This record gives sequence, structure tokens and C-alpha cells, in this order.
Amino acid sequence: MTTSKKVAIGVDVGGTNTAIGVVDKDGNVMIKDNIATATHGDFAKFIADLSDAIKQLIKSAKMINEDIEIVGIGIGAPNGNYYNGTIEYAPNLSFRGVLHFVELLKSHFPEVPAIALTNDANAAAIGEMIYGGARGMKNFVMYTLGTGVGSGVVVNGDLVYGHDGFAGECGHTTLIPGGRLCGCGSLGHLEAYCSAPGMKRTAFELMVQYNAVDSMLANKSFLELDSKMIYDAAKAGDKVANMVFEKTGQWLGQGLADTVHHLSPEAIFLFGGPTAAGDLIFRPTKESMETHLLPIFKNKIKILPSQLKPGDAAIVGASALAWKEIEK
Repeated sequence: MTTSKKVAIGVDVGGTNTAIGVVDKDGNVMIKDNIATATHGDFAKFIADLSDAIKQLIKSAKMINEDIEIVGIGIGAPNGNYYNGTIEYAPNLSFRGVLHFVELLKSHFPEVPAIALTNDANAAAIGEMIYGGARGMKNFVMYTLGTGVGSGVVVNGDLVYGHDGFAGECGHTTLIPGGRLCGCGSLGHLEAYCSAPGMKRTAFELMVQYNAVDSMLANKSFLELDSKMIYDAAKAGDKVANMVFEKTGQWLGQGLADTVHHLSPEAIFLFGGPTAAGDLIFRPTKESMETHLLPIFKNKIKILPSQLKPGDAAIVGASALAWKEIEK
């Protein structure tokens, strides 16, 4: 008698695309696909389209291994509320208000044992705990650096959701009072300085400050410049680009020190595009964090790169939520 292969479906809802994958217990993506995240604002239609895409992906997966068992569906989404299974007032989606994602999806998959949703940074933290470098850790924090700065907090082996499902917004701690305008509308948040767009803003501020017309970045428009270009210029020895990483690391380290003071984690994991710069970002971040820490915390907290595969991380992280649900 053969035992069926248990798999979970991971769904990552982004502002432009929604990625879907079939993931096994070891975090291997058997098959994946994506659909455009609808811009028409009709949420019920989007869920119907997503359900059709998931069903088609399951059918394709069964052509690879016909004896698979779907244990659950995990969804990572902006402004995702784990308690209610809702997306609430997500600024980068065309759907407005409170969206009852899990409830609607369950109507399309009544036979699936577990369907759960959380925000994308929490999903990444769960993915790191089940599949990545945080296996065996009971206390750690995941920081996701990308369009924004997200975070997932794990204490005593459990993800921290808070009383309303929205705990863990470390990216919206105030770094510089009255500072840069953050995407959320407030001033001086960590996200405004340490996200990929924040790095771009730093680059332009430095070029103005030093009249750096000889910088490799000087001929780039504001809309054109991105963090990858800054990385390439830094590797080529560009002074402004290297200063961007130094300053970003200083700010990020200051924010991580606050996180350490609040939580005393074993490690902080960094994930996202800017972390591909390796030591360019990790070294100044570590130095800054140590500078800002209380003596009782110095040289105790590791800053580590995520071990989730970059191309599949969002899907794998979301699928980990399903595995976590069935363990309860």
C-alpha cells in the first residue's frame, strides 16, 4: 500500500501578480504559476479566477504525481489578518475595504482541511521557521526589505499576531522624527529609509549633497533608478553607491537594535532584494546595531540572510502557513 504525498498550496498576493505553487513538506516547489492581480476591483471575480488557477495547478501537479493529497492552502497578502482571514484596506490592491478572503476561498475548496491567511512578512517568518535557517529557533525576527519594510516576530515558537492580528509592523517604527514621508502617510519611519525606494531616495540626497556629477548614478532619472543599479555601481567602486549602503545599514542597524531591546531574539533574518548585496548591507547593519545596543545584548544577536530560495520564497512561505495550521 502506497502512502499519498502530502502537499500544500502556497499563494502570494502581490500588487501586480499573484503567485501560486504546490509545495511538499520539505519546501520543494513541485509546480508553480501566476495570474495577474486584478485591477478591476471586483474581489469575488478575482477569487473565482484564483480558484480556477489553483485547481488547474493541482491538476497539473497530479500529472507529475497522481497520488498527492492537499493538506491546506496558505496565503500571504498585504494587510492580511490571520485572525479574521481578511485583507484589510491594502493600499496597493484595487479591492477596497475589508476583504473576506478565506471565507470566499473556502466556498471554492470545501474539501480542503485548512485555509489560512496572514501578511506576507509573517508568511516569510513561518517559512523560515519550517524550511529555512530558523528551524529549531524559538525566538527570532524576520525583516523583509523590498518595496516596503515588513517584519514577522516569533516568540516562544509562535508567531506574534497581537490582539487584532496586525502585530509586527517594525518597519513603521519612527527612525527620524519629522523625517521622510513614508508610504503610509507618516513621517520618518524606518521603511522610508531602508526599503528599496528608500535607498533610491538616499542616493539622490547624497548626489545633491556632494554635487556628485561624476557618480555612475548621476545620469539616472528618479523613476529609472533602482536598488540593483545602486548595487552594481557600488561593486564597481562608485562612492555614492557605497555610501548608500553604509547609510542604509546604519539606519537599519538602529531599527534592529530597537527590535532586540523589545524582544531579545536569538537571531534576526533579513530577506529581500537589497540583501543580495551581501556584506555591503550586512556589515554596516551589524556594526550599527551593536553600537546602539545595551551592553547586556552586545555580541549576542545574529543577523542572518534568509535561507529561503529567492525565486520561490513567497510561495514557500505562504505554504508553510498551511503546514502550521494542520499541526495545531
